[in-house]
Amino acid sequence: MCLGIPGKVISLVEGYGGQLVLADVAGESRRVNIGMLPEETFAPGDWVIIHMGFVVEKTDERGAEAALTGLRLMGSGIDEAP
Repeated sequence: MCLGIPGKVISLVEGYGGQLVLADVAGESRRVNIGMLPEETFAPGDWVIIHMGFVVEKTDERGAEAALTGLRLMGSGIDEAP
């Protein structure tokens, strides 16, 4: 399992062999590589999970929120009981 950060596709980036999108990641615009998922199509509004600058999964808003919740829990330092 890898640490993935959710992002929302803003636009496709021209050039680069069609492998880059601009994504909103925690309020910041980031260029991320979609080349690891050649079978997927991407459009503005799509949610993705990003690891080290590469999109590793296409998801939906629910999946993005679950990933963000997990990140918040890991960074909170609070020991949550199941």
